[in-house]
Amino acid sequence: MGYHYNNTAVAACKGWKVHQLDVKSAFLHGELIEDVYVEQPLGYQREDTSKVYKLKKALYGLRQAPRAWYSKIEFYFAQEHFEKCSHEHTLFVKKNSEGKMLIVNLYVDDLIYTGNDIKMFESFKHSMQNNFAMTDLGKMRYFLGVEVKQCDDGIFISQHKYTSEILERFSMEKCNMVCNPIVTGTKLVKDENARAIDANKYKQMVGCLMYLLATRPDLAYSVCLVARHMERPTKMHLSAIKRILRYLRGIAGCGILYKKGEEVRLTGWSGSDYAGDIDDRKSTSGYVFMIGDSAIAWSSKKQPIITLSTTEAEYVAAASCSCQGIWLRRILHHLNEEQKEATVTPCDNSSSIKLSKNPVMHGRCKHIDVRFHFLRDLAKDGIIELMHCNSQNQLADILTKPLKLETFCNLRTKLGIIDSSNESN
Repeated sequence: MGYHYNNTAVAACKGWKVHQLDVKSAFLHGELIEDVYVEQPLGYQREDTSKVYKLKKALYGLRQAPRAWYSKIEFYFAQEHFEKCSHEHTLFVKKNSEGKMLIVNLYVDDLIYTGNDIKMFESFKHSMQNNFAMTDLGKMRYFLGVEVKQCDDGIFISQHKYTSEILERFSMEKCNMVCNPIVTGTKLVKDENARAIDANKYKQMVGCLMYLLATRPDLAYSVCLVARHMERPTKMHLSAIKRILRYLRGIAGCGILYKKGEEVRLTGWSGSDYAGDIDDRKSTSGYVFMIGDSAIAWSSKKQPIITLSTTEAEYVAAASCSCQGIWLRRILHHLNEEQKEATVTPCDNSSSIKLSKNPVMHGRCKHIDVRFHFLRDLAKDGIIELMHCNSQNQLADILTKPLKLETFCNLRTKLGIIDSSNESN
């Protein structure tokens, strides 16, 4: 599971404000290129009921509706001289010769825009209102369940309200609080002999927590761990997920602050456990990318293969991290924030670093899938640079394994996660 806030981080670093527009009945604007017929609806029937209507524009419920709407808005952006990012098709950027720029992100019928010129803001807003039925929501405050506070220090994102709703939904709003979401040494396994619990409720709890990961990288490992056991959960798995809720009870208002004035420099952290899953002995990969002192992208995911050593597990994790790093570098380049130097990726396994630089170690790595050796070319070309770090300072560890309380709290702070009660509006 991964989430990305690179555009928000760039806006915060530059001191830009982020605004929001909402398109009313967006799918009704889409123009159809196929022949689609519908029966005459009640209240709009003519005398000859044997005839049907031919649609010129899309309706909600049509399979073509989302694509038709995207084609419509994409054509509009092209007319207005926006440049679509070839690596993220919902990102559009408009630049002029004076260095002014306008950045627009599209999510179905919601548009988020930022930039460094007020005149371009107003021109874009009026143009949108002339072409579509729009609602101007002003500065972004709430987007897809994420609360956004734009203050003097930067941009703070959290899901305080959503967290409270989760706790209330599962009757955990008055539970005892704990300081970490998972205890050190916890191993969840499939137990066919244990009595199964209500799988539907368990899946609901996991689903709610999965969306909470949009602003909470400190929960990524624990939530993804309990999500592996949705098929036949037992009391052991229920206890684990309730502990996560008890953890949320204590820090429901936590979120990430993207600070104003930070240098837009991308840094990645890659890590892995080794054979952490007791059932299939697969390892867990984790990565986190930072701009300044705040996380912009993170992931915790079980590896697709069974690795034979810690070196191989770390190498596979670093390869996955590097692919994400390339994508982020290309998006930043589209935002005029080209990363001229290699993206430094700290890794606490020296053998993996040597393996990425030295292809002579063939005997120990000839069984590794060729796709993971893509990392070698990136290191050779100076795009990604694996750098050794101490295990105590490895930020990605919070995404790959249960940690001691002191270590967990330390890494959580280093990810830029803070309590909203300490922030002014």
